[in-house]
Amino acid sequence: MERYNWDNVPKEELSPLLSRQAIHTPLITILRVTFKRGAVVSLHAHANEQVTMLTSGKLRFELDGEEIVVQAGDILRIPPNTSHLAEALEDSVGIDIFSPAIGDKK
Repeated sequence: MERYNWDNVPKEELSPLLSRQAIHTPLITILRVTFKRGAVVSLHAHANEQVTMLTSGKLRFELDGEEIVVQAGDILRIPPNTSHLAEALEDSVGIDIFSPAIGDKK
């Protein structure tokens, strides 16, 4: 058993508007992503299933060309190999779970 606390997980600054914290286990990866309004995660796809739980704010996703707006309390499942992007419509924090675990295990 392992116990984690976000206050003790290193923060990676991806841009002035976007940062993330990562917890890797043998089977899943959990990210806490912090967006400032206007931040964009560019169009990409991956072999992992992704579940995004928005804890605060509002994000606009494009999934295979379909637009979906999620807000605090919403949970969005992104199937494997689905092209998607995200744009922060407000300052936002989300938790992403990836299965199987993604690379960069630390």
